[in-house]
Amino acid sequence: MKRLFTEATLKRENQAFYGTAGVSLGNRGNGFMPAFCCSITGRVELSRFRNGQLAPMHLIEGLPGFWVVERDAAFNAVAIRHSVVAGFVRDGCFYTRSQAAEAVLAETTLGHELEKGCQNK
Repeated sequence: MKRLFTEATLKRENQAFYGTAGVSLGNRGNGFMPAFCCSITGRVELSRFRNGQLAPMHLIEGLPGFWVVERDAAFNAVAIRHSVVAGFVRDGCFYTRSQAAEAVLAETTLGHELEKGCQNK
């Protein structure tokens, strides 16, 4: 049986990536925006509030209706397709949480090495 993607899924992912650039707080300063990607179609959607405004964190409520597979009595999205992955967009490219964390770590490491190199001149 395929597992649905829910707010509980987001919570587990945020806990798993806590303290890294795999969460919005850890990568916002590096130009990443929370987004979702359908692993089947490749379609990418930025995270949005219900009213369509960009959200600073991952929310399933503002995703396209055809990604939603379950709603509550108040018609709020409570589950989306299992094929949807949470991640980030930067410069038009989608990054998974792991890829975003690795990119920021590499940039930070490279930046420190460049600073060291500049200090040695």
